[in-house]
Amino acid sequence: MAEHTSSSITIEAAPADVMTVIADFARYPDWTGEVKEAEVLKTDEQGRAEQVRLVMDAGAIKDDQVLAYTWTGQNEVSWTLVKSQMLRSLDGTYILKPAGTGGTEVTYALTVDVKIPMLGMIKRKAEKVIIDRALAGLKKRVESGK
Repeated sequence: MAEHTSSSITIEAAPADVMTVIADFARYPDWTGEVKEAEVLKTDEQGRAEQVRLVMDAGAIKDDQVLAYTWTGQNEVSWTLVKSQMLRSLDGTYILKPAGTGGTEVTYALTVDVKIPMLGMIKRKAEKVIIDRALAGLKKRVESGK
């Protein structure tokens, strides 16, 4: 049974500014350590990504994957695995909530199931590292104003 890992961070920017960075897949290689290439394959009627191909290098896991994205309102996006070489499943979500005076609390939840055998404890630690790096990179990118 898959268990998810989640973590939150507060970013000193409005939710819309945070979501703009999250939705800009072409720039992921600039601020995420693991994403080496990103290509939007399909968009919805609002121009938001529906399918994205990502070339990942997360140390032990190197993968070429396609993810399907679902946008819920202005402050939530989730994704699920369409195809991958290394993963059996991958489900993630960013949820943004206004925090304090102009800030945003970002919660990132992730569930990964790899095709190779891996102890649950090791898998959850890897998920936690991925989440923490992504949140730190997102915070740095948004707050730098780039």
